[in-house]
Amino acid sequence: MSDKNTSKSEVSAEVLTSPFLQAIIKQIRGQDTYGTYRQWSDDLLLKPFIVTKQKKREIPVDGEIDPMTVSRIMIFYRAIAGCIEAETGLLSQVVVDLGHEGFGWALVFSGRLLLVTKTLRDAHRFGFDSLEKLAEEGEKLIAKGIELAQKYPEVGKL
Repeated sequence: MSDKNTSKSEVSAEVLTSPFLQAIIKQIRGQDTYGTYRQWSDDLLLKPFIVTKQKKREIPVDGEIDPMTVSRIMIFYRAIAGCIEAETGLLSQVVVDLGHEGFGWALVFSGRLLLVTKTLRDAHRFGFDSLEKLAEEGEKLIAKGIELAQKYPEVGKL
């Protein structure tokens, strides 16, 4: 039992220290028009983003992508756009195009500048092994986007 309590407090510490995970939480709460998630803890809001390898194997890739999975993908990239926007001051937008097979792409752009481009495969199984991996991937994409925005600010402002 103490292991569960320890891991829960570690998760909370990780949530508090990662600006990207906080951005995801803000995106979820910001789109909560009915107040459903108002009483939910941050840990509980981030839980759907964690999909173990075993769980991924159990998710079928035939048929349409679950709307909740599409929503998680959008929230992930909107959080990236929000972090880039906060750092650079450039208004950032997100476009996600997914086919029913689970293939597609995600773009984060500002003006005419593509800040983040990511090919999506097996979108049915979108998720990360841990909160650390989630934060690491998001922060990596944010850093690349900020680098491009700072290198070509005139293109981002158009």
